[in-house]
Amino acid sequence: MKYKFFTISIPILLLVIASFYITSKFIKPAPKKEITIATGTKNGNYYKTALIYKELLEKENVKVNLLTSEGSIDNIKLLKENKADIAFLQNGTIKSHQEDIKSLASIYYEPLWVFYRNEGFSINYVIQLISKKISIGKEGSGTKDLALKVLEDNGINKENSQIFNYDANRAKDELIKGNIDAMFVVSSHNSEAIRELLSNPKINVLSFKRAKAYSRKYPFLEALTLYEGTLDLYKNLPDENINLLATTANLVVKSDFSEELIRLVLKKVKEVHEKKDLFAKPQQFPNNINMQLEMHEEAQRYFEYGDTWLEKIFPYWIASNIDRLKLLIIPLLTLLFPLFKGFFPLYTWTMRSKIYKWYEKVRKLDNNIETLEKKQLEEELLNIQNLKSEIQKETRVPLSFMGEYYNLQLHLDLIETKIEKKLSS
Repeated sequence: MKYKFFTISIPILLLVIASFYITSKFIKPAPKKEITIATGTKNGNYYKTALIYKELLEKENVKVNLLTSEGSIDNIKLLKENKADIAFLQNGTIKSHQEDIKSLASIYYEPLWVFYRNEGFSINYVIQLISKKISIGKEGSGTKDLALKVLEDNGINKENSQIFNYDANRAKDELIKGNIDAMFVVSSHNSEAIRELLSNPKINVLSFKRAKAYSRKYPFLEALTLYEGTLDLYKNLPDENINLLATTANLVVKSDFSEELIRLVLKKVKEVHEKKDLFAKPQQFPNNINMQLEMHEEAQRYFEYGDTWLEKIFPYWIASNIDRLKLLIIPLLTLLFPLFKGFFPLYTWTMRSKIYKWYEKVRKLDNNIETLEKKQLEEELLNIQNLKSEIQKETRVPLSFMGEYYNLQLHLDLIETKIEKKLSS
């Protein structure tokens, strides 16, 4: 009977092992838990935001490397050179289709600020900056890219004005000193440089009267209003309502980047940016609205469906591994269904076999009774008594099989009675 058991179980076991092996060839290996993020300069908002991501991701045992750069244009270059996995990008900086780079999320508004020296009159239109000394941002920055678009729309160029490529801090200093007349900067309202310029009575900020017109021409721009006193009620900063143009800060990723890490990054991005902000409503960010680059497929799925039910129940990496192994579960269930179906008959057969194995001896005794002599009958009677004792010691079955066990005992008693009658006759 043991032989029969192994002839059935061993092929099934081999089939299960073969199915696992074949299926495992189609399963992606676990991703390397390391991310490199291109951030921009150390004094910029991208870098400060990346530090928050780094802290959250490293709690999930993901190593995060921060790679500084000159800005959005430089970040794209770092992605293309495979020096970074994820990068911050000012929306609108790149419009053309990129095979190797895709969008992850839009994470917060980035207003375009145009500061100019207070010379006793207001500037209401960008065209009034013609012939002025203007800083449009550092080479490789998103500020320069957007500033050039706005200046070009107003007919301002190097031929009729003086254009400088200063970073935000240097441009601020040069503007305060009077060495330049105006500066463009794309930055969060939380920037110290923005607050300093807004509070300086010698510096004014341009309020775009045609903000709506710009937002219609450029789909990546939105018209926002910074209301009087919003930044500081005590100091009344700003001292009037200001119409601003704003793009958004985006996260972009290499198209072949790990889908599992993309989901984890987006979970942390959501934690950071879903709260209400000066310009944003609660849960307005992160989003996938007005993206100029194609969305990554996994990011699109995340925005549509959110966390999977596994991610809601288990810690992320456990949920991720279960999800990766789902290909193994399918053949396993396929094999286990018939195995479970045959389990109870096999169990019944195993339990009964513990009882039925004694019937060969019982039948042999029964067949030989009529041909035995008196002395041999006495020996068989002793053998039956020993057999009863042996069965009692060796046969252990659940209560549900005690009927078969007592039937065996009754059969032995019957043979014992037949022998005793034969001896007494």
